[in-house]
Amino acid sequence: MSLIKQLWLTIAVLLLLAFVGSLLIGVTSSRHYIEQEVQIKNSDNANALALSMSQIEKDPVILELLLAAQFDTGHYQRIALYDPQGEIIDERTAGEHIDDVPGWFVNLVRFEVPPGRAVVQDGWQQYGTLELASQHSFAYRSLWRSTLELAGWFAIAGAISLVLAAWIVRTIRRPLRDVVSQAQAIGQRRFMVANEPRTRELREVVQAMNQLSQAVRQMLGEESDKLDQLRRRMQHDPVTDTLTRAPFLNQLQAHLKSEKDDASGALIMVRVARLAELNQQLGHADTDALLAQLARRLEQLARSHGHGTVGRLNGSDFGMILPRHHDLQELGKTLQQPLESLSAEQSIDTSLVSALRQYSQGESQAELLASLDGALAAAETRGLNGQEIVDQPAGSVLYTRHDEWRQALAEALAQGVFLAHYPVLDAHGRLIHFEVPSRLRLKGEWRPAGVFLPWVSRLAMAPTLDLAVVSAALADVESSGKAVAVNLSAESLGDGHFVGELLARIQAHQGIADKLWFELPQSVALQQPQALRTLCHALLGLGCKVGLEHVGTQFGKIEGLQDLGLSFMKIEAALSQEVESRSDQQSLLRGMATLAHSLGILTFAEGVENQDAAKVLFELGLDGVTGPGIRHREGDT
Repeated sequence: MSLIKQLWLTIAVLLLLAFVGSLLIGVTSSRHYIEQEVQIKNSDNANALALSMSQIEKDPVILELLLAAQFDTGHYQRIALYDPQGEIIDERTAGEHIDDVPGWFVNLVRFEVPPGRAVVQDGWQQYGTLELASQHSFAYRSLWRSTLELAGWFAIAGAISLVLAAWIVRTIRRPLRDVVSQAQAIGQRRFMVANEPRTRELREVVQAMNQLSQAVRQMLGEESDKLDQLRRRMQHDPVTDTLTRAPFLNQLQAHLKSEKDDASGALIMVRVARLAELNQQLGHADTDALLAQLARRLEQLARSHGHGTVGRLNGSDFGMILPRHHDLQELGKTLQQPLESLSAEQSIDTSLVSALRQYSQGESQAELLASLDGALAAAETRGLNGQEIVDQPAGSVLYTRHDEWRQALAEALAQGVFLAHYPVLDAHGRLIHFEVPSRLRLKGEWRPAGVFLPWVSRLAMAPTLDLAVVSAALADVESSGKAVAVNLSAESLGDGHFVGELLARIQAHQGIADKLWFELPQSVALQQPQALRTLCHALLGLGCKVGLEHVGTQFGKIEGLQDLGLSFMKIEAALSQEVESRSDQQSLLRGMATLAHSLGILTFAEGVENQDAAKVLFELGLDGVTGPGIRHREGDT
């Protein structure tokens, strides 16, 4: 039995005992008082009547008339006159009229009042004995009315007491609920702080829970900071604090293999021309300062265009990846301004040349870098701060105008979405769920998501596509019974209509909600933490699982990570590349897995290319793997 039920039961028992006790004492006291009053009345009336009879002539007719007159004028149950031998001389009796009082009450409080007795004298001799008993009906009525009044007043007092008790119980229950919710949240690796109640004992409990929550939150924050420091030490250039060559190229390779909207975009390279000469003229410290300023300006540009990636490829070359950006002419103008400004600030002539090129899914990384390297060389021949834009081959473009893309996408969505299936397996080869990236039929072929998602985003059609994918995923789960992971875009998360429709469709298929895993980009957690938290709690309440995909080195920077309620995260493919031979990446992945597990979050690795890499990842503590080297056997579930 719960504490609240015990408290209510105690209050009810106390009120019942108080009512029964008060009623019993009140009725008993009133009954005893009435009996005394009736007994005194019987005695006084008997003495008065006996005195009157003693003073008149003892004529039987006169005595009978006097007895009858007394009986008729009073409320008597019985008046009898006995001779000295005990024989009745005269007697008057009447029944009790108590129809307006319940019989059970009369039987319960039956009065036991002895009749009044007095001696009738005839001179100096005893003429007889008079016995008189009053009616009790009025006493029953009086006692019944007082009992009803007592019960009524007690009912009012009881109602007031119950209202007061309900307020007290609610006052006690609220902090208890907060403590229970807080304990459950800590069990789910969410560390909330509850409001402190006024009640001292409850306040002490809540304070202790808040201290525990804060201590665990602080511990996890410290672990996150240590992980971030480890990441920077292993992956960042000490001079410019940007990614070094290997992590940057891993990021680029992950984009080229992606099935998402980051599978195409712009790749930019910037070179500090004649760096060796600058180093001799400016000195080592000033040259390092120049490189650091260049890196900061490139990072500012990357942030202004979304979450781009900046890296230092070698001593003089910097690279920048801007997913989902395709207007190279505009990007070139935006890039040229900070480069020219930085060049003009130097005390000697400094040339910062740049080259831009689009990248798309399936392209060769080596060819991309080679073409940009050649473009940089051409930019240097243009003079100070030269820039070269590499044209994309016309054959790789499906449509050239916005209206063509809009019409083609609308027709493809009307035809229906096809879902590819890529397994996510655990350490024993068992299926956790299928990733189901979408395919649309464009120009007679099923095109991967990396081809059309940039245009879907550009044309604000992401909510429409995501709802179509959700419907297809629901049908897939109903037919196969296998769990699937559905990608949701950041644009859809900010659409209130989409969120409402998504929840409605899941509620309509509540029986399979536990087989639905929803993935959102890591950038959503960085840019829209409140919207993500709201969606997480709504989907988790329906039995679904929610997680982040493409989680990278900024994982520890996510604000309120422990309060989001995430079920899983998928670590980006760049961190799983060549993990077998990279001890630095292994340390980083182990730290990310440990931090995620401390928050109750499952960790999966994306882009795993072979079983050896998968084995190492499982040894590092990851819970699942997916990628081109992962295959699922039908017999495994």
